[in-house]
Amino acid sequence: MTHWSAILIAAIPYIARNSVIAHRNIRRMLHNSRMFTYIDPTIRQRLTAQGTLFQIDREGVRLDSAKAAVETISILGPIPLPLQLGAMHVDVEWYACVRNTELGKIEELADDLRAENGQQSFATLASFMAVNSVLVVGDPKTWRDPLVRVHSCCMTGDVFGSERCECGPQMKTALARIQEDEQGGLVIYMSGHEGRGIGLWAKAATYLLQDAGEDTYQANRSLGLPDDSRDFSDAAALLKYFVDGNSFRLLTNNPKKVDDLSALGLHNITRVKHVTGVTDNNRRYLAAKQDWGHELDAEDLGSE
Repeated sequence: MTHWSAILIAAIPYIARNSVIAHRNIRRMLHNSRMFTYIDPTIRQRLTAQGTLFQIDREGVRLDSAKAAVETISILGPIPLPLQLGAMHVDVEWYACVRNTELGKIEELADDLRAENGQQSFATLASFMAVNSVLVVGDPKTWRDPLVRVHSCCMTGDVFGSERCECGPQMKTALARIQEDEQGGLVIYMSGHEGRGIGLWAKAATYLLQDAGEDTYQANRSLGLPDDSRDFSDAAALLKYFVDGNSFRLLTNNPKKVDDLSALGLHNITRVKHVTGVTDNNRRYLAAKQDWGHELDAEDLGSE
């Protein structure tokens, strides 16, 4: 075990304990509050009547608002979203998606935020809620075999442009390929998947361990974390709704992603290779993914 490993492992109980304490403090602050709907009830009613706020169940079936249950996903959209990614322009329809269990947690914590310290409290509450996104390119009514990317969020790659991974180029290239495809398709952006599900803080720790010689999976194990802890159940429900039983092509080099979605009831998936953004800065990282089971070859990695 490296010196950094020992320090980071020792820090985990402290980090976890303080996260729990912070959550308890918020609960205590709001314990005796009136129930608050995260979206104002009058706005909720208006959006529901417009059909731009609705719910689907775990099988992707759109529900009548009167039948709403805890094990559902609330969706806001479509929202026209023109994207300018470098020289590429893509017009998409954005859908914001959140588990109702997440909304329930927020509402349990809510107080009379408009009356007291509203802005700060809203920011605190929102930080506990993971909102996934669906970016639709084209007309879903015409789809027979759309092109799909289920993309795990990556702050360092997607936002900062880091070359330690290939996530940023994969996201942009996926949108370009979907826009160019005659069928069109969609990107599902999974906001809770940072660092293959371990979160940004732990991911930062794994980067330090990788700099000390470990690969991306060894670093997770040194921290006592799974190689891959991503949950694709929300992605599966969203695909069932938006793809509506059609076959689809999935942009991924990871056969396990196909297996996970298939286990959640999605079939007729054709995996489409999606290699882009390979540089000297991430070749070792990609080689570790190759060893772990990703369908990458020497030509993809630019090595002999």
